[in-house]
Amino acid sequence: MKETESKQVLDSSHLGTLEELLSDMKYGSITLVIQDGKIVQIDKTEKYRIKN
Repeated sequence: MKETESKQVLDSSHLGTLEELLSDMKYGSITLVIQDGKIVQIDKTEKYRIKN
């Protein structure tokens, strides 16, 4: 790929999915898996804090 060309990795459906995952998350992480310049998987790891 030339420097002047650009790939769009995020499209509106990806952004909507990310917004939905983030909206109810308090602690955790989201990992994007990229293959050939495209998102092929989104992993969400959520943590729950237990107070003693």
